[in-house]
Amino acid sequence: MAEIVNLNRFRKARQRQDEQKKAAENRVQFGRNKAEKASDRQARERFERDHAGKELGSQELDSDKIPPKEPA
Repeated sequence: MAEIVNLNRFRKARQRQDEQKKAAENRVQFGRNKAEKASDRQARERFERDHAGKELGSQELDSDKIPPKEPA
């Protein structure tokens, strides 16, 4: 004869396991000290500042700078 299984117990166990996995991921992502956060923020700002000047302008802006040709 088969053993009676409580499906709620398995469902809740799986839910607890998923929650523990999510908590571990959050600890890695958000569990940083103030110095690490400041370092990441400075690196991001430096990256944005360095690359902001290297952007290519859109075609619309470039065409506005060129005066239209006058008919000859």
